[in-house]
Amino acid sequence: MTADYKNVIKSLQSTFSKAFYDQVQHIPSAENIVALFDGFRALLCQYTLCNTGQNQQVLLKKYAAELEQEILHSLCLFCQEKTDCSSCQQKAARITADFIEALPEIQNLLISDIRAAYEGDPAAVDEIETLLCYPGVLAITYQRMAHFLYQQGVSVVPRIITEHAHSLTGIDIHPGAQIGPAFFIDHGTGVVIGETCVIGANVKLYQGVTLGAKSFPLDANGNPVKGIKRHPNLEDNVIIYAETTVLGDITIGEGSVIGANKWITQDVPPHSKIN
Repeated sequence: MTADYKNVIKSLQSTFSKAFYDQVQHIPSAENIVALFDGFRALLCQYTLCNTGQNQQVLLKKYAAELEQEILHSLCLFCQEKTDCSSCQQKAARITADFIEALPEIQNLLISDIRAAYEGDPAAVDEIETLLCYPGVLAITYQRMAHFLYQQGVSVVPRIITEHAHSLTGIDIHPGAQIGPAFFIDHGTGVVIGETCVIGANVKLYQGVTLGAKSFPLDANGNPVKGIKRHPNLEDNVIIYAETTVLGDITIGEGSVIGANKWITQDVPPHSKIN
């Protein structure tokens, strides 16, 4: 290695450490979060949260303590008060308690998703099969947990959860997406659902469907404007078939059916059929 390369590497290491390593103690552990939410998913799938036994109570207590630490790391990572973590600690404890209390509600949504998968797929022989085998059910399970934390203002942790699901299933659902009950993604590979999507009840998507943004408005410095509504709204009972792309802040009206391989950038009236 030449002296020039050595100097470049030293310079990069110095810059990187100043911008990054000073905050290492506050970075959530992706490995711990993945293991933790695998555990939460197992509890959700046992159908026992409303009447938990002793073993489940022990697990919930353990998971809650671990979750509180990861949420605390996430809050501290972006906190401006680096010298006083008391407010972050209080917020992490509150969000964790609220998440544990919300698990039965999340489970009820999951049950509706499982039933939608069973009723929506003639190849399904049992609801348990959809729970154990269907990638869409797996992806929405993680997303519903991540969405709760996203709504509470937790950064990083929700994205780790949904990207874990993405890696397992090929289904990319942002934790910010608002998704109603009885949601079913059939087959699933290549589905993309953006951050500001709003999806009603009893909606069904097939593989390769994209619910994305049409364009990104730029600020005065040429950077994309963040925090604005830019993804589609799907009302109740919508079906979108394979490889169709729906872009922008538009609305697909209730009961509409969109055929395969379509490009949709304008509102679709309720009960429409686009073949």
